[in-house]
Formats: sequence, structure tokens, C-alpha cells
Amino acid sequence: MLAVHFGAGNIGRGFIGQLLHQAGYKICFVDVSDELVAEINRRQEYTVSLASEEKTTFAIHNVVALLSKNEEAVAEAIASADLVTTAVGPNILKFIAPVIAKGIQKRIKAEGKALNVIACENMIGGSSALKSFVYESLSEQEQKQATLVIGFPDAAVDRIVPLQKHDDKLWVTVEPFYEWVVNQSQVLGAVPQVEGITYVSDLGPFIERKLFTVNTGHAAVAYLGYLLKLGSIDQAIQNSYVLDITEKVLHETGALLIAKHHFDSKQHEEYIHKIIKRFKNPYISDEVTRVGRSPIRKLSAKDRLVGPALQALEYGITPSGLSLVIAAALLFDSKDDPEAAEIQNHIKENGIEATIQKYTGISKVSPLFALILETYKKAKAQINSTSI
Repeated sequence: MLAVHFGAGNIGRGFIGQLLHQAGYKICFVDVSDELVAEINRRQEYTVSLASEEKTTFAIHNVVALLSKNEEAVAEAIASADLVTTAVGPNILKFIAPVIAKGIQKRIKAEGKALNVIACENMIGGSSALKSFVYESLSEQEQKQATLVIGFPDAAVDRIVPLQKHDDKLWVTVEPFYEWVVNQSQVLGAVPQVEGITYVSDLGPFIERKLFTVNTGHAAVAYLGYLLKLGSIDQAIQNSYVLDITEKVLHETGALLIAKHHFDSKQHEEYIHKIIKRFKNPYISDEVTRVGRSPIRKLSAKDRLVGPALQALEYGITPSGLSLVIAAALLFDSKDDPEAAEIQNHIKENGIEATIQKYTGISKVSPLFALILETYKKAKAQINSTSI
């Protein structure tokens, strides 16, 4: 069996690649890095280690790689693949779509069997988004044919990959916990048998559970930790203030998820505890600036902070903890982050109220706007205080 995977980075190798290998697939990575592709082809194997006291390792072999610019070879690989997956980042999907379309065109002409393309991205509806980009490169007739044989099942993925410090370019360390949930109703043909994938009929609740718990919590620890000048996630979560606010935030999002999706309250409480424990793992420590990077995306209306805050209001839940984290994100001024610099420049030139509106999309008449504004002013006034 052949799996073509776009993105030979740490998530691609350490999460998706590991599970595909264990399921018996030969993996063809597709990446933009000449150095990475050359090294994979030279060795045709790499090592994954778990970020735990035991430091368990896995040898991943039977792997090759192609440069993404070698479109003909990539398209040929897709035409003969049994599965296509991605882990390139939400913003890159539109750039890999044309070559996936070429592979689909070749597959249709050869009357190949059904193929599923799964975008394993940190976003809602990643595969559906990729499908829309792919279809832009297909004719109307090809789109009709693709609909019959190419599935784009959406997925929710979760595995923390810490900052890597290895001499070996291919060695990757990942946390022991992982979750890969796929919408089975969108699968065409045979369901890919990959141990570690959980198939569900409705992915929406699981995507929001992950986004509004793991991603929201991670962002909370990062932005609050940054305000307190704490360098790493595990340092930040050990701080009682950061821990208290993060737990408050996750209980706000938890109340929303339980009300909206009818999750079992006891099971969700256990899920929250599991997430907090993951953040405390010293073996997967990451820099708060790296986790908090790209605040414009994280502050957007449907993402991990503003999204649950707005929905919480609809269910009669006051998002006071979330408002504090949103304010902390607006105060995030990491000098190495272009998006942080853009936000700070906008505040300087246009004021905080205009900035809240621009980057969160929240109307001034919303009670959330007033809550964020009040919290921002208080946090800014106390930014150099240990009490924040």
C-alpha cells in the first residue's frame, strides 16, 4: 500500500507518518525542502521518540520523498496511491491543491479505484477546504467524475510536537498522547484501516472539542505566560495564576461544548484534566512565543479564542476567562512575530477599540467587546505586576 503525504515536517513524520507506517503503508513524503527530501531518500528511514520518561523510540522505514516542484512525479504518485494525507498548515493547502488535481486527473483517466484525501490540519473542515481548492483546477466534467471516486473526509488531529533539539535532521520527538478522528460518512470506497484513527459519523463536535480545549488552553497558557515573562509552556502552567485562569477558560469552553454537543459532563471534566496534564509534561516543553505565534489567526472570529467566547454568550455563559486571554493576545508583542508587530502598530496608530474590531470582528455593541476592552485596560495597567 502507498500513502502520499504532503509535509515532511515534524507533524508529518512524527504523527501521521508513524501511524501510516504502523498500518503497513509505504510512505512517499512530498515537501518543499531540498535538504529534507534528499535526506529521506538517502536513508529511507527515520526515528520517532516519545516525549516521556521512558523515551520509547520507533523506527519508521520504507519511506521516500519527492520535491513538491516535481509536479509530474508527485501527480504520478497520487495516481497510484491508496491514501493521500497532508500536514502542511492551513494556509498552504491552496498551494498543494493544483498538483493533487493533476494526480486526480491521471487517476480518473486510468479509471483507478476510489481514493481518500485527508487533510490533517489544525483547522475546521480542512479536507473540505482542500477539496474546494482542488476543484478549482478541475473541469466541470472532471469534478463530476472526482465526486464519484475521490473522497475528502474531514479530520480532527491532536498531538503536541515540542521544539526539536536533535543533531539528526530526521529524528522527531512527539508526546505520547494523540488523537486522529475522521468523518467516516465522507469516506469513499474502502475505509482506510489505520490503527489510531477513530471514525465517527459527525466530526463537528470532536473538532470543536479539540479546538476549544487543546488549542484554546495552549493559547491561554502561552499568552498569559508571556505576560508574566515565563519562557516555556511547562513553566507557565506551573504558575498558579496561569493555571487558575487556564482552568477557568477550559471550564467556560467546557460548559459551551456540553450545552451545544451534549458531551457527558464527567467525561469532559476528565478530558480537561488530561489536557492540563499534557501541558505540564516537562518532556514536551515549548516556548510560549512559539505557541503564541501568529496572533492574528488565533484572534480571528472563528478560531480558538473569539469563536468559543462568542458562542458562550449565545448559551448564557459569561466568557470572562476567555476575555482575559483575548486581551493577553492583544498584548502579545513578541518582536520576532510579524503578526504581533502588526497588531501592536495598529493599536499605536488607531487605538485599542479599532484594533479589537479589526482583528476579532466583534461589534462594539456586543457585550464581549466591552468585556475585552475592560480586561485589556486592566491587564495593560498591571502588566509589570506579578498579580496581573
